[in-house]
Amino acid sequence: MPPDTLSLTLYIGAVFLLSGLVKGVVGMGFPTVAIALLGLVLPLAGAAALLIVPSLVTNVWQMLAGPALRVLARRMATMMVGVAVGISLTIGVLTGASSGLAQAALGAILLGYGVHGLWGRGFVVSVAMQPRWSPLVGLVTGLIAGATGVFAIPAVPYLNAIGLTRDELIQALGLSFTVSTAALALALAASNQYSLATATGSLLAVLPAVAGMYAGQRLRQKIPPATFRRWFFFGLILLGLSMLAKALHSAWGSV
Repeated sequence: MPPDTLSLTLYIGAVFLLSGLVKGVVGMGFPTVAIALLGLVLPLAGAAALLIVPSLVTNVWQMLAGPALRVLARRMATMMVGVAVGISLTIGVLTGASSGLAQAALGAILLGYGVHGLWGRGFVVSVAMQPRWSPLVGLVTGLIAGATGVFAIPAVPYLNAIGLTRDELIQALGLSFTVSTAALALALAASNQYSLATATGSLLAVLPAVAGMYAGQRLRQKIPPATFRRWFFFGLILLGLSMLAKALHSAWGSV
């Protein structure tokens, strides 16, 4: 294996190990961390394709482990439809020639997500308002996911605001991320961005992802999740600023 290929392989393995670690400690963040770090060395469409299998494995695991899958599936149905529609509308940004636009969008999303996680105020969406908000939140989440590969915003803040118990919230996040990942996989395949070689690499990435998740669950017992969560969001801010700077530098250089 050539040195450059070996270095890239080791880097990708480390990214999935770290992403699994984050998910193991705080219960989320796997696709966000992975797409951000992979996007520093790979085209975002390729990074999103590598993410598919490990993201599905970890999120299906999380989705099936909770107490109320049927109830949550009915409650979130219109949101999930909105996610699928949104991804289909903007997948051309992620897979097209405007890689700088996708990278800038990802940087802005990471920056906003980090700032909201550290300093944003919580809000509540009443039961009466949820039928109106759910499809809109799903659509916006899908539009962002199709353009950047990240499907946490605004889905995560919204699910935190609809009055779920802790176990229901973790399961709802697993359901949301599972559907989003599956929709993204279908959109990438339809755009000829999900080859057999990429699928094989994605399958191999499951090993470090699961190892990281297991280590994170063990680490959760020693480090307060709130402390780790703060560092997680601070890291997203730094990654977002880095990707924005890189995109701006590329755009400036092409002028």
